[in-house]
Amino acid sequence: MNLVHIIQSYLKGALQQVFDIEVESATIKLEQTLQDYKGDYTFVVFPYVKQTRKSPEQTAAALGDFLQSQNKIAEYNVVKGFLNLVLNDALLFEFFIAAGKDENHFRTNTGGAKKVVVEYSSPNTNKPLHLGHIRNNLLGFAVAEILKSGGYDVKKANLINDRGIHICKSMLAWQQSGLQETPQSSGLKGDHLVGKYYVAFDKTYKAEIEALVNDGLTEDEAKKKAQSMIEAQQMLLRWENGDPETIALWKLMNGWVYDGFDVTYKRLGVDFDTYYYESNTYLLGKAIVQEGLDKKVFYKKEDGSVWIDLTDEGLDHKLLLRADGTSVYITQDIGTAQLKYDDFHYDMSLYVVGNEQDYHFKVLQGILKKMEKPYANGIHHVSYGMVDLPSGKMKSREGTVVDADDLMEEMHDEARRIILERGKTEGMTAEQIDALCEDVGMAALKYYLLRVDPQKRLLFNPAESIDFEGNTGPYIQYTNARINSVIDKAGDNLVNTGYSTLLEPERELLLALHNYKITLDKAATTYNPSEIANYVYDVARIYNRFYYECPIAKEDVALETRTFRVALSKFTGQTISECLRLLGIKAPKKM
Repeated sequence: MNLVHIIQSYLKGALQQVFDIEVESATIKLEQTLQDYKGDYTFVVFPYVKQTRKSPEQTAAALGDFLQSQNKIAEYNVVKGFLNLVLNDALLFEFFIAAGKDENHFRTNTGGAKKVVVEYSSPNTNKPLHLGHIRNNLLGFAVAEILKSGGYDVKKANLINDRGIHICKSMLAWQQSGLQETPQSSGLKGDHLVGKYYVAFDKTYKAEIEALVNDGLTEDEAKKKAQSMIEAQQMLLRWENGDPETIALWKLMNGWVYDGFDVTYKRLGVDFDTYYYESNTYLLGKAIVQEGLDKKVFYKKEDGSVWIDLTDEGLDHKLLLRADGTSVYITQDIGTAQLKYDDFHYDMSLYVVGNEQDYHFKVLQGILKKMEKPYANGIHHVSYGMVDLPSGKMKSREGTVVDADDLMEEMHDEARRIILERGKTEGMTAEQIDALCEDVGMAALKYYLLRVDPQKRLLFNPAESIDFEGNTGPYIQYTNARINSVIDKAGDNLVNTGYSTLLEPERELLLALHNYKITLDKAATTYNPSEIANYVYDVARIYNRFYYECPIAKEDVALETRTFRVALSKFTGQTISECLRLLGIKAPKKM
């Protein structure tokens, strides 16, 4: 039951009856009334005043009088050309009863079963995941879950960047100075061990550059002639030529990294339906590049490198294959796009990647359009801003990266400190306390990163994120736990008995609960989990006002009232739990 659709139908009838204006209900625009004015929904009459031949105020008043005379609304007020409508309590209660009986209340069919591939995470196998990766994974997971609930057929994909010069850097450093160190011998997670050698390569490389510059070379010349970089490039060529020793080392070190990633993904609570590997997809990409050459979509320079001219798309000339025949990032993305389409025949392919790659994905779509690929128009970049800490931007090559595993452990420890200080763990076992600390710590981290519009750059403040008051994950979890306590104390006798005289906090809560599907569809069509995050905070905030102003269990509360308020609490808890699920956040029943 959609209250907006109902009010639209009322206004359609009013326009026809009062002014003989025929309109389609769906074209009537409604907005939620601003907080400074009394009302639930606002209708803007300006588009209709030419036909009514009355002033905006007269038009709005005439429509309001008609709706009130027909008992369609409780009351109205006019502010210039804005008609603010107050809904009948009976209509709100009718929504509440209908929603409680609807098994699919928390789902919509907006997606119409369109096939969508959501590609996210896409790590490099030369270092562990960091804070930026956490935002990527959380966004990708939440977007996928939101789309599923919005009626889309969704596949979660992870493209592993498992080859390239950056991978060879870690391999070379380990080969030259690793002394056969392994995760077992070092006690390090595999991804951390490999990342250690990536940092070691960079230190050596910088020292070589500095020495060459001191010998009189320019910095650009020094970067090309540094011995470490020359050897890494030679290793990449050996890899692409299938050298057995190089391939064996590559498989060994990547295996360590995958084991480490699996641990991080499990703790982060994200999953994937399928994995792609650049080491496989780049070959398909090279084949498509050859196809483009044959069709004269691409061109070859004298040095043998392959390019495409996208200047007519407002872009530039883009390199597709280097002069030595090795591929670049765009090569494997071309191959992966084709492979994903072959596997799923998707309508849309979403790439959750940082906004520094905005140009890259415009180029990718431009190339696929030039190649007349049927899936080119379905390409969409879900762009997001970088994550900073109060100390500044992360720089992984300098070894100052904010490690994802360390950050999750710090959030767990901070949650433990606060929970034990609050002293509300009586009757809980050590295992239950530990699980609660993990749930709260992860909720603080996830919610803080997801509540901000993805396109905005984000300053992550760990201390602020774990507060039990305000716009935080733990606050929302605590509200849900409060609701569970209310239900446990009241029992499960939640039969509605026709209660329909609503107090203001009850009306506000019902209207907020009604907006769930509207919010879900908006989040799905904009690929923006912050819509859900901020919505569920509002629901929690409004519920707490209801909880304090509308007594539930006091002896002087009538049975009819108590029954309704318990049922309303239960429905609120279901809504909060579903929103948290979409965001990948657990909802403990006790806190």
